[in-house]
Amino acid sequence: MPFMPEPNPLPRVVFIVGPTGSGKSATAEVLARRFQGEILSADSRLLYRGFDIGTDKPAPAIRAGVPHHLIDVADPDHPWTLAEFQSAALEYIQQIHGRSRMPLVVGGTGQYVRALLEGWKIPPAVPTPDLRTHLEDRAAQEGPAVLYAELEQADPAAAARIDPRNVRRVIRALEVVLSTGKPFSALRRRGAVHFQPLVIGLNLPRPDLYARVDARIDGMLAAGWVEEVRALLARGYSPDLPAFSALGYSQIVRHLGGELSLEECIIEIRRATRRLIRHQANWFRPNDPEIHWFESGPNASSEVEALIRKTHPG
Repeated sequence: MPFMPEPNPLPRVVFIVGPTGSGKSATAEVLARRFQGEILSADSRLLYRGFDIGTDKPAPAIRAGVPHHLIDVADPDHPWTLAEFQSAALEYIQQIHGRSRMPLVVGGTGQYVRALLEGWKIPPAVPTPDLRTHLEDRAAQEGPAVLYAELEQADPAAAARIDPRNVRRVIRALEVVLSTGKPFSALRRRGAVHFQPLVIGLNLPRPDLYARVDARIDGMLAAGWVEEVRALLARGYSPDLPAFSALGYSQIVRHLGGELSLEECIIEIRRATRRLIRHQANWFRPNDPEIHWFESGPNASSEVEALIRKTHPG
């Protein structure tokens, strides 16, 4: 049935969140068809053209049947900032409502989702290339752990949200602290949110989730993931670009460089995936009262649909 806008001045936006491999995209596709919705990706990995197999990007046939937004919007060497994502996402939400359709924000990038849900007032990025180069050199010479320890001292709240192995994000947070004199976390001030969020969480017992993502990794490799990375490198894209921080890509780069065997590469990707799943739990907590949690499975779409109809009658 069509999505009918409510008389309430704050329109409803449905968010579907949860760890990687929990079935967010498939559930969103079903709901979009049932409610005449449009999907708005809140996944930083899907922004970049050419990063398709390893990001499990929705297939062209699916995107032709259901409108998707913020997918394939940038070349790998033109990285998007969080502020750019937030601005574009809010514009799309307004446009989708203007078409009397339901916005479904889908993704596992915690920063992206929280920036929308909490109305973060993100200051414009101030380029500090010399400082960034200095921090990058220190990470290479002294090790990422040294910089992460400094971030823990300077901004514990930011450090708690960042995976210590994500060197790029550690450097970015330290760069903000050192260049502004303010904690990175304090710069994300909450602001007004001009919509009513309904947040749906999908999850599975951890052993089942790990088994699912292991099978997905095997499927991606069989579909040509290594060849995809080889082609990106052959086009001249540097493996140091932020786009290559997408799960698994850096490991495949190391495999192509002879640093890892394919078997070792697969082991590293599986380990990194488990770390990501644990880290995502910091953004989407099972005890968060604002999130309506469902166990992923064959009945999940129907159960979520029932909740939407209950909170969104008519």
